[in-house]
Amino acid sequence: MTLLFEGDRRITSPALAPAGGERRVRDPIELTIGLVNNMPDSALKATDVQIARLLQQSAPWHVRIRLHCFSLPSIARSPVASSHVAQTYTDIDRLDGLGIDGLIVTGAEPIAARLRDEPYWPDLTAIIDWARTNTKTAIWSCLAAHAAVLHLDNVERQRLASKCSGVFDCVKVRDDWLTRGIDAPLQVPHSRLNAVNEPLLAERGYDILTRSAEVGVDIFARAMPSRFVFFQGHPEYDALSLQREYMRDIARYLAGQRDDYPRLPKSYFSAETEAVLNAFELRAKARRDPTSAAELPGLTLRPDLAAGHAAKLLFRNWIGYLADG
Repeated sequence: MTLLFEGDRRITSPALAPAGGERRVRDPIELTIGLVNNMPDSALKATDVQIARLLQQSAPWHVRIRLHCFSLPSIARSPVASSHVAQTYTDIDRLDGLGIDGLIVTGAEPIAARLRDEPYWPDLTAIIDWARTNTKTAIWSCLAAHAAVLHLDNVERQRLASKCSGVFDCVKVRDDWLTRGIDAPLQVPHSRLNAVNEPLLAERGYDILTRSAEVGVDIFARAMPSRFVFFQGHPEYDALSLQREYMRDIARYLAGQRDDYPRLPKSYFSAETEAVLNAFELRAKARRDPTSAAELPGLTLRPDLAAGHAAKLLFRNWIGYLADG
């Protein structure tokens, strides 16, 4: 898939700067960004849309973005998802010839207990090695962040006692071009089963940029020569992403595909919705019935949830760094 944006306006072909006296103050800049989308089939298209929208909304008027989506061939896909990839994605074998300026690599749903045992590990580490010297900056999200620090510096992720899920206040702890304009805590969605050790990251040369008092390090970075940026959370998530994940996990519990009932995402639903979901949990544990999820009424999110604010600020700074030459 190739999309071309100019600022917040979608266009279908490159725009030319007016000639002579009509010339704009700044010449247009075109950036080529790659998205390696490793998300599960249920979130594949939604992630395409989320990232494309973020790039579109975050780019200044003089920056045009060409977006190529890629998928690792070693990630098993359903026929429907495979068809989507075949029709709209760029073959990953072309990655090296497209002049990629910046790369975004999403997480994936864990399959193996050890990252090095994931079926896509060789393909993912090849992307990590390539990005070190072939991009100006790259973003690694959630599992991709854990995989990158393991491959680069042997920083092992640690299994959490329970899944970290919810929206958490994350504060800036270091001035950096990525954190420019962050004056108050960012509300960042997190959804992960593992974490990386902050002191060990600092010891290995990583810059800790934001953290949460509840869930630890949030964003960190490292200069390669490419500037690698790592998200433990998911600032790119839209308002309903955590709800979709939570309902998926409930459905898996009801179908007997997981033993434990999922915990409510923290600081996400309204108090009234949490009460409804807690009552439903009691009924579901008493009698597993895959059809009972249909009994849930409409769910309401926390009224003060600032969905997307953190992502727009971070991606605006990221695009600005790419555009500065």
